[in-house]
Amino acid sequence: MTEQDLLNVVANEVAYMLEYRIDFLMSLLYRLDVLEHHINHALSPFCKEPANMALAKLIIERQRKRIITKQQYKQTKPDDMEGLEF
Repeated sequence: MTEQDLLNVVANEVAYMLEYRIDFLMSLLYRLDVLEHHINHALSPFCKEPANMALAKLIIERQRKRIITKQQYKQTKPDDMEGLEF
């Protein structure tokens, strides 16, 4: 899947949610930690892109940053904890 394919899939899902499940979409954006002022801009008439495409880009970018952060701060298990796994 190319990045454009991913963007199209996410944009289609966002379009559906904008039409039929706006509260659920806003909840997802909040849980994904997409910044509110970015969401407001994407939904405003001043945004040059359709709302579903702008929001999809925000979601993908946020997830990309999240992955990078997880990779940078990856924790390893201490050796002295062997056998104490739960």
